[in-house]
Amino acid sequence: MNAFKQLLGASGGNPPIGTWISSASPLVAEAVAHSGFDWGLIDMEHSPVDLMEVVHLLQALAATRMAPLVRVPCNDAVMIKRVLDAGATTLMVPAVKDADAARAAAASMRYPPEGVRAASAFGRASRFGTDEGYARKANRGLALIVQLETLQAIGRLESIAAVPGVDAIFIGPAELSAAMGHVGQPIHPEVMDLVADVVQRCKAIGKPVGAFGATPEVVAEYRAIGFDFVAIASDLALLIRGAKEAIAALKSQDRMHVHTLASGTQTGSER
Repeated sequence: MNAFKQLLGASGGNPPIGTWISSASPLVAEAVAHSGFDWGLIDMEHSPVDLMEVVHLLQALAATRMAPLVRVPCNDAVMIKRVLDAGATTLMVPAVKDADAARAAAASMRYPPEGVRAASAFGRASRFGTDEGYARKANRGLALIVQLETLQAIGRLESIAAVPGVDAIFIGPAELSAAMGHVGQPIHPEVMDLVADVVQRCKAIGKPVGAFGATPEVVAEYRAIGFDFVAIASDLALLIRGAKEAIAALKSQDRMHVHTLASGTQTGSER
């Protein structure tokens, strides 16, 4: 069974927590995966990750408990085929605007007669041709997440979610907030009202829905609303945030030390 679907099915009301893999570094991705995340999304849309790096990142994550997802850069049949041949089993397709786009994505992921994916005899997904039954079982092991990023797409949510092969919905509050005139305010009250409505509509039709937040505070808001899976920041963002916090703490200690010397008060180490 697909690892991401298993994760959703076993969540027990606790939304699986993921992060974006944007560094293109297998070592960084593997280290972050060992930090306790449930899933990680290899981002080909907004990062320098290319196809060969997807292979290396999938290999790195295979040694961890993190379920790997890949966001393709666009809804393109050739790109989707190549990423699946590289070994990905769960894809996120960005900027899906309507049911036709969702159908195209679902068809691109599946071999005939369910779809239009071309067969490859020597892809990594089939263990380079040594898994002789791969083509017969591949369709059953895939998962498709479609990303809705516009108000028009949100208005068509039910028809998009009803497309066979669409397993989950993902929304981009940052994009939605910009579309609503609240750039950089993903938890603006009007945006949150829309997001809460999306969650309730997804629950009404039994379709898992996820979202991305830059900080723990934002993600906590999304979890409280009822999202089924959530992502926080990225490997690069977490690396930068940790570095800045460490530097700030050290500089704060330096300022305290200078103040102590200036006031003539001895510290414990000076007594």
